[in-house]
Amino acid sequence: PVPPAAEPAPGGEEKIYTLTEELAEFPGGQGAMMAYLGKHLQYPEDAREAKKQGTVYLTFVVNKDGKIVEARVLRGLYPSLDQEAIRVVSSMPNWKPGKQGGKAVRTQFNLPVKFLLK
Repeated sequence: PVPPAAEPAPGGEEKIYTLTEELAEFPGGQGAMMAYLGKHLQYPEDAREAKKQGTVYLTFVVNKDGKIVEARVLRGLYPSLDQEAIRVVSSMPNWKPGKQGGKAVRTQFNLPVKFLLK
């Protein structure tokens, strides 16, 4: 029998896991990811002028090679903030992929991205 990690999902794509034995991780861990977001997020001018702040909730897939794909908004805040969150998450360096049964697998990850006016 084929191990579960290699099972194709409908449409020929490999299954995307939401929970794995070893979680997908940003290089350097949670603190490094927060630092990356802090350094690379740019507050869109229209959102600043409209005094929009809060959290954009994203979901994305960490591929077996660690690449971030299929980033999309789960719960948006304001169009330009949503787009900025997707831009920055999509430009992240490769992650350490999630593992199931010792094999790298495609893993879904949800991430809140906070925008606060200073």
